[in-house]
Amino acid sequence: METACELTLETGIINASVVINELRRLLEPPRAKTLTAAESLSLREEPTADCSRYECLLGGRYVH
Repeated sequence: METACELTLETGIINASVVINELRRLLEPPRAKTLTAAESLSLREEPTADCSRYECLLGGRYVH
């Protein structure tokens, strides 16, 4: 809590929401590393947009 208050004082904006935000940042678990896809996982065929297919699935109920 003391560290969060010190960090808040450094920002110059002193209110409860900033202190809570600093606490959340301090207690947040470390983020997982970003994974990169292997070259072998590239697409063979690019996907195409087909809006009529989705309109058909809706059965005309929500079509504008």
